[in-house]
Amino acid sequence: MNELLELAVEAHGGLKRWQALRHVAAELSVGGVIWELKGQPGLFSNANYSADLQVQRATLGRFGNTDRLVQFSPDKLVLETSAGHVLEERAHPREAFAGHDNETPWDPLHAAYFNSYALWTYLTQPFLYTYPGFQVAEIEPWQEDGETWRRLKVLFPGTVASHTREQVSYFGPDGLMRRHDYAVDILGGAQGAHYMDDYRDVDGLRIPHRRRVYPLGAGNERVAEPLLVTIDISAVSFT
Repeated sequence: MNELLELAVEAHGGLKRWQALRHVAAELSVGGVIWELKGQPGLFSNANYSADLQVQRATLGRFGNTDRLVQFSPDKLVLETSAGHVLEERAHPREAFAGHDNETPWDPLHAAYFNSYALWTYLTQPFLYTYPGFQVAEIEPWQEDGETWRRLKVLFPGTVASHTREQVSYFGPDGLMRRHDYAVDILGGAQGAHYMDDYRDVDGLRIPHRRRVYPLGAGNERVAEPLLVTIDISAVSFT
């Protein structure tokens, strides 16, 4: 394993502990200006989310603050009632973003796809980078907040739905992830600088409970406004 990745994995709870787990469940609120810009404000302000940790499969609950839920996999979205009645399906959901840019409006299933794959990526980092098909390499460090952050360039396999194939994660001296940079292909390549903090011990893991995503500007610096995405976790558990 790459030395920086090994340090990060150990700081977040260790690979042995992670491999003993199969499922995550979270209560969370997802906000930020992106949802207003895309015509879907408040859709995930009081959501729950559960996912398989080893396979990219998840359930997004309280969809739109209702009893509806979305079953997610990279190849299919299914909107259901809480009783399991199918309301709508979308096969190959990424294809529905063809031709989109930053200003293209979304329908609710566009938003569900984006939020579902993003949360799966975030809740499995940095352990995700040890999965088959991921390629990692340490690149030059970065100075921020009075610290030196080591950086890991990660190439995602095409089988995993995520923002884009090449992403960069930053780790502090303690090995915990501080920042995550990426372009978002389904937003026309818009770039974000994603910060995480409020780490807490959960089921033997170290999990950030607060995330903020800003535009990524010149010189690799974040742009303070607008605040694109906010994620606040009120409860999370692993089994």
